[in-house]
Amino acid sequence: MLRTLVLGLGLLAGSAQAAGPATFATLDRGTWPEPLHSQAAFDSASRAEILTFAQALQASEGLDEAGWKSRLGLKSANLQSIAQVRERLWQRLLENYRLARQSCTPASDFCAPVADVAALREQARQWVIAPDSRYFAWAEASQRFHLGYLNEQMRLAALFPRISSEIALFSEQERNGDELADMQFLLTFDDGPTALGGHTDKLAAWLRQQGLNGTFYVLGSNLQQRLQKTSAVALNQLYAGQCVASHGWEHKSHASWADWQGSVSRTRELLQRELPALYVPLFRPPYGQRQADSQAFFAAQGQQVALWQIDSQDWSSKVNAEAAGQRVLTLMLLWRRGVLLFHDIHNKAQGALPWVLQASVGVPLQWQDCRSYR
Repeated sequence: MLRTLVLGLGLLAGSAQAAGPATFATLDRGTWPEPLHSQAAFDSASRAEILTFAQALQASEGLDEAGWKSRLGLKSANLQSIAQVRERLWQRLLENYRLARQSCTPASDFCAPVADVAALREQARQWVIAPDSRYFAWAEASQRFHLGYLNEQMRLAALFPRISSEIALFSEQERNGDELADMQFLLTFDDGPTALGGHTDKLAAWLRQQGLNGTFYVLGSNLQQRLQKTSAVALNQLYAGQCVASHGWEHKSHASWADWQGSVSRTRELLQRELPALYVPLFRPPYGQRQADSQAFFAAQGQQVALWQIDSQDWSSKVNAEAAGQRVLTLMLLWRRGVLLFHDIHNKAQGALPWVLQASVGVPLQWQDCRSYR
């Protein structure tokens, strides 16, 4: 009566050696049969997403280098990096599954106890949803999502460290949100500010209305242009209640740009001079790309490299605002903590975040105060 939903390997479109894939995983959360309006409901959905991703992860383990290259459309694949990322993912999945079981009752679904990674792997191996189950439509959609999402992560792993990204840290001086507590999330927004009256203004105003804040990783060139057309007073009003950090002077890879150090120092100086009360000493490298031996430089600048784990992919024309929100909520269920990445130069965060808040009404999410994340 039960039937296993087959996980196809799939091939991501495109064969370019860029860090990011050509397509991104999205999931219609309307397929989940109950609202996420309590901790118990959130945990139930969390356990289901964890088991589905664990099944996709386990199914990929037999691939050799040729298999990964074919699957991801790459010319080369770093198997050591893939193995290291896979090990870290299993440990995180185990921790999160245990956390998600804390609200289990005898009537709860997906609550089998697991003592270690081996037990979680066995649960993933046995993970099946019957066609007559109320979860069946979600299960089919979720397996597609997690196959695509796993491919996204393993593409980054296969290219690391030749092409650096958010998939791994170079040192303990870098951070990505893993250090946050269960159910803690931090909002971040890249690439602004926009021109006067643009998306940055609307987003910052909406955050204040909701009693929320986030870290805006600004490009020095954009901030300088906005400053020249308004004033430092106006910029401080724009970001009132928020945090502002550096995204470099221009949106270029800071792993290969000859002037990457100048980009970092010029932007830091501008922020400290014009927005001293709002500035936080963090640097987010465009594309997550930075040099492996750059930590001494950042320490001298008084900055930490700040990455992310939950990427909305809202910059892509293939991901609309609602899809970005549903993707983010799905990854919040999977990872249960983390740094959320949006872009305030686009308008999608203004649609995605209200959707996330509405879909999780009653869930005790803890939105990290950006001023304490430094």
